[in-house]
Amino acid sequence: MARATWFCIDIECSGTVPGLFDMISLGAQVVYDLEDNSLALGPQLYLEFKPQAPQVDARAMEVNGLDLERLKVQGLPRIEGLKKLTAWTQSHCLPGTTPVFVGHNAPFDWSFVSYAYKADGLENPYGYKALDTKALAAGVLNIHWLETGKETLSELLGLPEEDAVKKHRADYDAWYQALILVGLLELQRGPLPKLEGEE
Repeated sequence: MARATWFCIDIECSGTVPGLFDMISLGAQVVYDLEDNSLALGPQLYLEFKPQAPQVDARAMEVNGLDLERLKVQGLPRIEGLKKLTAWTQSHCLPGTTPVFVGHNAPFDWSFVSYAYKADGLENPYGYKALDTKALAAGVLNIHWLETGKETLSELLGLPEEDAVKKHRADYDAWYQALILVGLLELQRGPLPKLEGEE
């Protein structure tokens, strides 16, 4: 049976499109898929990057609260940060499992990460695929994709409310997304429905 090591990843950025705007921080939270079919949270990673893209969206910066001038001094060069992410991913991927990128609205976060790896000539350790917890939630919970916001999912899955102070910090968001993933996978792995006519 196929098994994954799940890497819940959240990025904060200076705008909406990779290339024109920067990925300026990244948080990652490991979720281990254990041999007994249980799930367990593992370690976290947090990285901040030097900005280098040509544009900045003031609204995006209001959301993430990061200081671009500070990042120009203290942030990692992007290629260095990506190498750290790759090494960290490889060191925490359980033997016999595949590393899987997980995001809440994964197309957005994955696009920035994938673009950065390609732009810097590095191999993306997660490949070209990602698991979107919004899409997973729509299927597992039988709700509309437009109803898969974190507020709704926290209520349906019995999770603690998001901390408004920590929200939009990439490592906190990655951790919270890991709680969502675990809740959804546990529901998905519940008892299989009996077929008609079965005892």
